[in-house]
Amino acid sequence: MPGYELIGSEELAEIQDVFAHGGVLFRHGFDALRHDCYKVRQFEQEFAAKMGARHALAVTSGTAALRVALAALGIGAGDEVITQSFTFVATVEAIIESRAIPVCAEIDTTLNMDPDDLLRKITPRTRAVIVVHMLGTPVRLPEIAEICRQKNLILIEDAAWGCGGKLQGKSLGTWGDVGTFSFDFAKTMTTGEGGMLLCRDEEVWKKAAAWHDHGHENNPAVPRWEDTRASSGFNYRMMELQGAVGLAQLRKLPGVVEAQRRNRDRLWQAIFDLPGLQARTMPEGAYDTADALVFLVPDSTAALRCRQELLAAGLATKILPEAYSWHFAGTWKHMPELVAAHGGNLDTAFPQSHAILSRAVSLPVGVNMAEDVPGRARSAIEKAMKS
Repeated sequence: MPGYELIGSEELAEIQDVFAHGGVLFRHGFDALRHDCYKVRQFEQEFAAKMGARHALAVTSGTAALRVALAALGIGAGDEVITQSFTFVATVEAIIESRAIPVCAEIDTTLNMDPDDLLRKITPRTRAVIVVHMLGTPVRLPEIAEICRQKNLILIEDAAWGCGGKLQGKSLGTWGDVGTFSFDFAKTMTTGEGGMLLCRDEEVWKKAAAWHDHGHENNPAVPRWEDTRASSGFNYRMMELQGAVGLAQLRKLPGVVEAQRRNRDRLWQAIFDLPGLQARTMPEGAYDTADALVFLVPDSTAALRCRQELLAAGLATKILPEAYSWHFAGTWKHMPELVAAHGGNLDTAFPQSHAILSRAVSLPVGVNMAEDVPGRARSAIEKAMKS
């Protein structure tokens, strides 16, 4: 959180370059007008290279990236897709929109998918697993990737919060068959709205590219209006202005992550010795994006007191404890498909996750942090823990 702090002349220059080369805003065609200026195409190429991936596809949002991934991988009616109980609603919405069955696994103290509960949730109908690097901390990928290999399951990484992070030196979003990213305004890098897929397999990438563009295969042998197609699709195309902003933001990404990690460490050093605080578990070899500093306190009452005292000090929390209803499957009774998949009662479906989340506190971390913020945070949390 987030690239918007650094939006400036570099992004403007990339946008102006679009208009200096004909002002074509559509990602395809109009070759004679655009003078070889293809910002979305360039963004895809540079993003793939930065992440060490083979194929990238830019789309309109992180949600769209998930939906396109599921379509390209052939996930559909009757297929079970397991994700985690702590994620944004979009992860489950994409499964539902694919007509698949959403199943949520418990989280552990990484606040990401618990590999042991994943094993318990797998059935003969399970086709895929979507892990989510919540608030920038990597999932236990070695264990989960091995489970998927043994069970012959597709692995998708929702790296909406993980852009620029790594595990054991390997970029988040490149461990699975497909990785998806969000570039909304509050993410580590932003295009305002927007998203990206990384695909290991070229055929999956080709299917994704066609499906996100009404089925267009962009066959170079024919004009676009006579294009070939093998399936229907939808419109999730990124426009050139978003691609232009993405190029500038991508070049700033390493510095953004380094600054967030530095500021997260400053916050933790200021509070780690306070009684009752437990650090979020970090997988071995993690290079997280430090989107937020998350820690556990003894109970939900203490978590709410932390929020109150932080607000009184002019600071804030992020998602935890105040807004996890949008990020915890146990509260999503408005999704009948999810309710049915968990026996008709979400209230008791995820006891382990609820026990962890109800006593979690998350402090937002940015690139630009005032010098006095760590001290103010310490005073507020110390007061809350003494109450």
